Amino acid sequence: MTWTVAPEPYDSPVAAALWRAYYTEVSDRWYLLHEGRRTGPEELEREIAAVSGADLAPPKGLLLVARHAGEPAGNAGFRLLGGATAELTRVFLYAGMRGRGGAALLVRAAEDAARAAGATRMVLDTRGDLVEARALYARLGYTETGPYKADPYSEHWFAKELG
Repeated sequence: MTWTVAPEPYDSPVAAALWRAYYTEVSDRWYLLHEGRRTGPEELEREIAAVSGADLAPPKGLLLVARHAGEPAGNAGFRLLGGATAELTRVFLYAGMRGRGGAALLVRAAEDAARAAGATRMVLDTRGDLVEARALYARLGYTETGPYKADPYSEHWFAKELG
């Protein structure tokens, strides 16, 4: 089975389904860890709707979708922050697609696209409980650094020179 990665409009049905799956998973993980419950339906709908993804539209950003055997499997995106820095965001694969090389492929594709948009540095933030994400970023050459933004859910910040 082969992987493909291509740009996707942030507001397409495929992008919306991936955003919903991503947000549901990370939100449920946080609430289960900190409050022993899953995200409430109203809260989930409110939070998904609050982040449109419009900042992932060219020329200041891009959303990429990975497909495995032609089916949507995951996404990653970047947004330009200013200067030559881009922020990696929405790195996600459906659970059944993990462990097949898709996440690294998505991150590298996002790095290439950010570089083509003029970025020379990529930054990202993540939470402590997302240990798989932290391991992926370290494996791909990201180093832990200080905060570049304030976010109540950010616990770890990474950076990588895109060269």
